[in-house]
Amino acid sequence: MEKGKSHDRTEGEKSEMTRGERHNLIKGLSFTFPWILGLLLFVLYPVLASLYYSLTNFNVFLKPVFIGFENYKNLFEDQLFWKTSSNTFFYAMFALPLSLAFALGIAILLNQPVKMRSVFRTIFFMPSLVPLVALGILWLWIFNGQYGILNFALRKILLPLGLDAPNWIGDPRFTKPALIFMGLWGVGGSVVIYLAALQDVPTHLYEAAEIDGASAIGKFRHVTLPLISPVIYFNLVMGIIGTLQIFAVPFVMFQRGPLNSTYFFSMYIYDNAFKYLKMGYASALAWIMFLLIFLLTLAATRISRRRIYYGGEQ
Repeated sequence: MEKGKSHDRTEGEKSEMTRGERHNLIKGLSFTFPWILGLLLFVLYPVLASLYYSLTNFNVFLKPVFIGFENYKNLFEDQLFWKTSSNTFFYAMFALPLSLAFALGIAILLNQPVKMRSVFRTIFFMPSLVPLVALGILWLWIFNGQYGILNFALRKILLPLGLDAPNWIGDPRFTKPALIFMGLWGVGGSVVIYLAALQDVPTHLYEAAEIDGASAIGKFRHVTLPLISPVIYFNLVMGIIGTLQIFAVPFVMFQRGPLNSTYFFSMYIYDNAFKYLKMGYASALAWIMFLLIFLLTLAATRISRRRIYYGGEQ
């Protein structure tokens, strides 16, 4: 009889455990339902709708007319598509590696035991807090060819050599380099991430490297870089996404720029959608951008897979 009772009690405990799990599941879904609803309404639906609109002729005011892959075929004959693509890739090709290297160098300097280190960290982080529109207006005055402080300083150096300061805003040769140079000013967020990774590097590894006779460059190459490689990979992926989607600063500073020199891909998407009301064509452009970012991120992941070290790996 006791065995039978204990068996019944065990079955009862199992059924009560199942009810408890159901209760927890209902509570969990209740808390996450607003987020799930927002994801479905504001993320998943717009993504699927844009995919459908990319296959249509749609100008917002009239019903979309299905035209198949006509929008994608027209891309290859669109000169502005190639121009904005080349501008974007030129900017990304130089801005991304320079910003990664510059942010890492600043982080290494700010990680040194010097006086007022926290003050210097704050100074280098503050520019990243400036709103993008205000940032564009500020640098528009700095790059001003006649009154800008940058050219005022450059003329002190170049005029004795018989050279003049560049026209950063009006010359198409200097507009993209100006944006690349300006991008180095706002790497504070990446610097903070690098600093967090540098502070997690065990000091005994540096001590062991010194005992083995490693130089400063050797310690950086064989100790620092491998241990912060996950953070470098993270900043690389975020940099790919950010540089290919550059919009606000060139839009405020240059619009298209002289000879469309600062007309970037994201700006072309915006113009087609809200200026020319070609929502179907803009959706096709947006999906091309998504595919490019996805492929570049995938390539970066494949290339860096064997070069990233995670602490738990053997």
